[in-house]
Amino acid sequence: QVHLVESGGGLVQAGGSLRLSCAASGRTLNNYAMGWFRQAPGKEREFVATISRGGGTNYADSVKGRFTISRNNAEMTVYLQMTTLKSEDTAVYYCAATYTAKSSKIYATTAEYDYWGQGTQVTVSS
Repeated sequence: QVHLVESGGGLVQAGGSLRLSCAASGRTLNNYAMGWFRQAPGKEREFVATISRGGGTNYADSVKGRFTISRNNAEMTVYLQMTTLKSEDTAVYYCAATYTAKSSKIYATTAEYDYWGQGTQVTVSS
């Protein structure tokens, strides 16, 4: 069992930056691929970024070049650095974890993740 808690959300002007954190507890992060998803009002939850056990990353086209996912297994924390924020980035952002034996495998759908945080609100004003 992995417990995830997101933090770092808030209100920011368009063009600004935020860094989200996802603190994990319960199990070592070494055996988990991690992901960030977001959900805007009236829309389905969508993939944002993922990082494999081995550190490989993948991003949604809408955030590529602006967002960076990283992980610190020793600190049991995953980060999402968001830059050049746009109003369409406004959403609740969720951290997710999935246990895997494959160090390089990437997981980019909600169905592939076993554990979720409670979410943190990001609002970008234009």
